[in-house]
Amino acid sequence: MKNFEYYNPVRVIFGAGEVERCGKEAAKLGTKVCLVSYKELAFLAPLMERIERLLAAEGLSVFTFYEIEENPEITVVSAGADFCREKGVELVIGVGGGSAMDAAKAIAAGVYYEGDLWNMVYSRHSVVSAVPPERSLPTMMIPTLPATGSEMNLCAVVSNRALQEKSYIWAPCLYPKVSIIDPELTVSLPPFQTACAAADTISHVLEIYLNGEDDSDLQHYFQEGVMRTVIDNVDKVLADPKNISARSHLQWAATCAINGWASPGDAWTPIHQVGHVLTALYRVPHGASLSILMPAWMEVMAPRKPEIYVRFATNVMGVQPAGKTQQEVIGEGIAAFRAFLKRIGTPLSLTDMKVTQPDIPLIVQNVVKVSFGSDGYLACNPPVSQEDIAQVLSRVL
Repeated sequence: MKNFEYYNPVRVIFGAGEVERCGKEAAKLGTKVCLVSYKELAFLAPLMERIERLLAAEGLSVFTFYEIEENPEITVVSAGADFCREKGVELVIGVGGGSAMDAAKAIAAGVYYEGDLWNMVYSRHSVVSAVPPERSLPTMMIPTLPATGSEMNLCAVVSNRALQEKSYIWAPCLYPKVSIIDPELTVSLPPFQTACAAADTISHVLEIYLNGEDDSDLQHYFQEGVMRTVIDNVDKVLADPKNISARSHLQWAATCAINGWASPGDAWTPIHQVGHVLTALYRVPHGASLSILMPAWMEVMAPRKPEIYVRFATNVMGVQPAGKTQQEVIGEGIAAFRAFLKRIGTPLSLTDMKVTQPDIPLIVQNVVKVSFGSDGYLACNPPVSQEDIAQVLSRVL
């Protein structure tokens, strides 16, 4: 195992109906509250009205910044920070999926940040030039999508459309003070969003499982447990959207997948680095990009670490190895995983996203620009080259 430090101060309130506590919990953190959520509220509108009432019932002043779009843009984050400063906001509450929660975190940090907010972002892995925030307004997160785990980590992902880039802010001040994780809030999710969220959750542990530290027994069992929990429950939710038990398992799996428990000292997510470029250049939905990339990535990389792919096939996908060669077990495991993604309705081809073979060099170039290290490789175990990424992309056209 690698040496590591671990710290996670987030207070979690989990369970059906717990959103009713948001007013009382917010009152402990401030009297002027900014609610951050989507520009197009759609099915979240009744929830936002409910939360506004709960906050007002505690005598809090409530300001709303409903301007967030998918893959929050740094200029919108900057506008949100300006809005909070103008209103004298003391607490920022993010309500929604990863985009809303990440935007809320970035806005809360942006209130105190001097200079261009894009400077907070780790946008070049070859030369670390980011100046992460050191201070933030307190935040509360209320997730409505079981995917990103932003409710219990120190990360926010933001985009810069002018640069066509998407990357991370990573700083201890981004940890929420409290997160209210109420699985009832996910009941109205459309099937496609539910399926893409499942793919996102799996990717958060699968990428470390396949590409991280080999000597990592507890983490590997934990990662397998997260993946099995998602696989076992997402079909139940798609069949019965009101299955609160299954939704609870999906929600907690999503939170635990990326709160650090699965990856202390070992946080390689190379498939995400490619997925972020697909989103930045072609607006491919985040979870969809991961669903498209994961099986092809596994096919390309399996020969380099066959033992972990055999373990994935048997422990996660339930492949029976008796009488089969190592290659057959691995192939059956990847095929079973691809069949699972197809069954739940996530995309498996970039062609469906209007990405074609001539686009591959530009995609690779942008992955290199943002995510490659000074050694000319994408950091993981084993390191990944430009040619590897091009090969993965060619398989999903």
